[in-house]
Amino acid sequence: MSKFEIKMPKMGESVEHATITNWFVTEGSKVEEDDVLLEIATDKVDSEIPSPVSGVVEKVLFKLNDVVPVGEVIAIIETEPGSESESKVEQTIIGGSTGEPQEARSNAENEQSASNAIKSESGRFYSPLVKSIAAGEGVSVKELDSIGGTGVGGRVKKDDLLKYIESKGSKPIAATSEKTQTEVKAAPTQEEPKPKVSASVSSGDEIIQMDRMRKLIAEHMVRSKQVSPHVTNMVEADVTSMVEWRKRVKDTWERKYKTKLTYMPIFIEAAARALRDFPMVNASVDGDNIIIKANVNIGIAVAKPDGNLIVPVIKGADKLNLAGLASQMNSLADAARSNKLSPDDIQGGTFSITNFGTFRNVMGTPIISQPQIAILATGTIEKKPAVVETQYGDIIVPRHKMFLSLSYDHRVVDGVLGGSFLRRVADYLEQFDGSREV
Repeated sequence: MSKFEIKMPKMGESVEHATITNWFVTEGSKVEEDDVLLEIATDKVDSEIPSPVSGVVEKVLFKLNDVVPVGEVIAIIETEPGSESESKVEQTIIGGSTGEPQEARSNAENEQSASNAIKSESGRFYSPLVKSIAAGEGVSVKELDSIGGTGVGGRVKKDDLLKYIESKGSKPIAATSEKTQTEVKAAPTQEEPKPKVSASVSSGDEIIQMDRMRKLIAEHMVRSKQVSPHVTNMVEADVTSMVEWRKRVKDTWERKYKTKLTYMPIFIEAAARALRDFPMVNASVDGDNIIIKANVNIGIAVAKPDGNLIVPVIKGADKLNLAGLASQMNSLADAARSNKLSPDDIQGGTFSITNFGTFRNVMGTPIISQPQIAILATGTIEKKPAVVETQYGDIIVPRHKMFLSLSYDHRVVDGVLGGSFLRRVADYLEQFDGSREV
C-alpha cells in the first residue's frame, strides 16, 4: 500500500487559507474516488472536497474550525494495492513499500514536478491524480480545460481523462510550454500594522461579534485599499431603448429560455464588449508587470441571505450571447444564494460588476476585487425629464436614466483610459437595439 496526501486546495486567486467546517470521514473510513471527504469555507465560497483516490483514511491532521493554509496536508489516505490510483499518483506518495528503489523515488519526484506544472488558466480545480496522468500523457492545459467532467461541480475525474486520452487515438502531444505551465500570481502585498481604534460603549448598546465570513471580507477590503490607489469615475447613461425593449420582450423571453430577463445580462454584455475595446482594463498587476488577460471572465457580486456577498464568475463572457449570459448569471446567482457554488465558479475573474440599483441606490464607489484592477457599479434606473434635440428644436421629454461608476487601480489605469472605458460602456447601453430579436 502507498500513502496519498490530501492537501488544502486553492479556492481562488487571493485565497491563502480555508476553514474546515465539517469532516465526513474519520480515521479508518474507507473511501472511493470522488467521495466527499470534508467541507471547507473561505471568504469566497463554501465547498465540499472530494477524494481523488480510493483507499482508507489513515490520518486526519486537522480538527473542525481549524484555519489551514493552502497546500497544507490535511489528511492521508492509504491507497489499495494494485489500484490504478496507486500507480498514477507518484507525486503525492509520501511513503512506499519496504526496500523501494531509489530510482522509483526519483521518478516519483520527476512526476511530481511535471504534475505541479499543470496549472489551469481558468482556475479550474484538478486532483493530483488527474494532473499526474495529464503530465504523463502529454495532455495540455487547454485540453484539460476543454474536457467535460462528471465529478462534483463538473470536476474532471480520472475516468473522464482516460476516456479522453483513449479517444484521441494518436501519440501524446508535446508537453505544454514553459509559459503555459507558469502560474501567474498576484503581486504580494506588504503587511502593514493595522490601526487600532477604540470605540466607546454606552448603556443599551448591542455588541455583535463578527462571524468568520465578515472578518475575512473586512480583511480583503482593507488590503485592497492598501494595495490599489482607488479612483472612481461616473457617467449618466440614457437607457430608454434598453428599458422599453426589456419591458416588451421579457414574457416572451422567459417562455422561450425558461429563465428571467433582468438588466444585468445587458450590463455584462456591454462591459465585455468594452473590455475587448480596452484590454488594459482587463488586467492585473504582478510587481512591475502588467498582465493583460486573454479571457474576459466577469464576476458578478451576489448578496447571500446572511447579508454577505460572494462573486461567482461568468467565464468567457465576451463569447456568450445575451441568452447565454442570462442563463449563466441566473444559474450562478441561485447557486450562490443556496451555498452550492463549486470552487471553479468563483475563480479566474478578470473584472467585476456590482449592482447598487438592486437596492435603489443611485450610484456608489465600489472597492476593487484583488488582483483585478477595476470594478463597475450600476445604479438604479429612474425616469427623469431630459432635453432631447429634434428637427423642430429642443424639447423636454421623460427618459430612463442611470449612473455607472467605475473604480480603478490608478497604478495601471489613468484618467484617460478609465474615463474612455466607462464612456464606452455607457455608449453601448445607450445604443442598445430596441428592435433586437429574442
